[in-house]
Amino acid sequence: MGIIKVENIRVFAHHGCLKEETTIGCDYRVDLEVTASLKKSAKTDALSDTVDYVFLNRIVREEMQKPSKLLETVAKRILNRIFKEDNLVKKATIGVSKLNPPIGGDVEMVTIKMTKKRKK
Repeated sequence: MGIIKVENIRVFAHHGCLKEETTIGCDYRVDLEVTASLKKSAKTDALSDTVDYVFLNRIVREEMQKPSKLLETVAKRILNRIFKEDNLVKKATIGVSKLNPPIGGDVEMVTIKMTKKRKK
């Protein structure tokens, strides 16, 4: 097994429970780590034998554009789509961070992390 990371994906999106958050939007950071067998791709040097990080980035960007109240909902949607569209992924962990959240204090970001494993 090996790990592929796509880190610090920066996205502007419209998530939140407050009307202002979904209207104005906010900056987000997404960090993704997937576990897959990289043995074959290391031998073949073929993109089709690995998890394409361009594919991962595209899914994150597309799913982040669908407004949700909770970051948990967005993270779950991203994980579900990755597992549905790429059978090589065995495990994935995602962190979705809202930068400068409107919570009445000097807070750099709030982050939720979720992990999903493929059922055997």
